[in-house]
Amino acid sequence: MNWFHLDDFIAGWIGGASSVVVGHPLDTVKTRLQAGKGYRNTFHCVLTIYQKESVSGFFKGLSFPLASIALYNSVVFGFFSNTQRVISKFRYGDGHHPSSILDLTLASMMTGFVSVGMGAPVDLVKIRLQMQSHPVLAENLNLAGNVPLRSVGIRSQTVYRGPIHCIGSILQSEGVQGLYRGAGAMLLRDIPGYALYFIPYTLLCDWFKPDQNASPHPCYIWLAGGLAGSISWVTATPVDVVKSRLQADAFHYRKYRGITHCIISSYKTEGLHVFFRGVTVNAIRGFPMSATMFLGYELSLDFFRSL
Repeated sequence: MNWFHLDDFIAGWIGGASSVVVGHPLDTVKTRLQAGKGYRNTFHCVLTIYQKESVSGFFKGLSFPLASIALYNSVVFGFFSNTQRVISKFRYGDGHHPSSILDLTLASMMTGFVSVGMGAPVDLVKIRLQMQSHPVLAENLNLAGNVPLRSVGIRSQTVYRGPIHCIGSILQSEGVQGLYRGAGAMLLRDIPGYALYFIPYTLLCDWFKPDQNASPHPCYIWLAGGLAGSISWVTATPVDVVKSRLQADAFHYRKYRGITHCIISSYKTEGLHVFFRGVTVNAIRGFPMSATMFLGYELSLDFFRSL
């Protein structure tokens, strides 16, 4: 099986760990904007988190994604690269044959589908931990007689002591299916999202190469990865909003029955613009995260293959 390379998985783990550290603060801001209330814009959200929770508020829930997302990216990059080679072996008889756009699309969409199996629980726990210090929406609480409270802000208590306690609490109260709340929306986000992630990166790297046999300079890898990340995250924002709301929902006393109900309810109460909440953060955050991810991956891969 000369098409299977274990070093793709190891390099993906290293790149993933690097990208989490770089992108987590803005990921927290993005989650609060999408699933929370009371923020006028991105700057106001950043200022509010800093004033109420200090710098540590931006790194809430970091330990779990640092451990899990590194593994998640290991699976994503390892699966994508090896799937590319399988497709090339099947179509051209050579696992190292250059991939066409169709090959890249198929490999990236398959990667998006497979990634949700691990990514949905990881995202769910991360979001639940990130939302812990956010005020519970008064509109989600009812007085006796089902009279809604809409004018009172009630601050949430710390529900989860950490990622392990969070997983245990979800399993106890919602069962295994609770860990996959929002997985349907994640599939809708990641299947096209990874196509808009890997294809721009590959095309930009090919464009930056001095010739087909040479590797792009690390600066070009960084630039191509950053641009690919921004493109992917900006286009995925509407579905990402729905996913974030579904995953944060149980923390705010179950409000949405599913994807369609979340879309309709969000649109009715907040208008079309709600689906573009966090788009600025996604565009900004997507660049350094993906630039670091691809650069860490490619440099690690070069190192392992030079041994």
